[in-house]
Amino acid sequence: MQAGCAYFAGVFAVGFLLGVLRTLVLVPRVGELVAVLIELPIVLGASWLICGRILRQASLSPAAAVVMGASAFALLLMAELSLSMLLANRSLAAHLALYAESPHRLGLAGQVAFALFPVLQATWQRRAGRG
Repeated sequence: MQAGCAYFAGVFAVGFLLGVLRTLVLVPRVGELVAVLIELPIVLGASWLICGRILRQASLSPAAAVVMGASAFALLLMAELSLSMLLANRSLAAHLALYAESPHRLGLAGQVAFALFPVLQATWQRRAGRG
């Protein structure tokens, strides 16, 4: 769980900063979908690097990495919902309705990838150690 919290915190910080830049700089110029398409690979790249660093320090088994990814994913969804409700004054229903829009579905797909990175990297690290 501690690794999941660290993973969430690192990626959330990067994502929050990039999200502000996306909203203020990219969206007015290229639209929301293209802005997400530009931001997503950067956030996923940062997620991959942060995940790898945490796994190297913690040396987690693939099973513990599942817990890391799942806890980080849950924290990320809760943080996203909280920001949506606090900053955009949305209800839970209004927040969930956003997932009907392509940019938000794409963002959710990125969040699922973020959640899978720990188990992918832990599995690959374990195989590389045996090979």
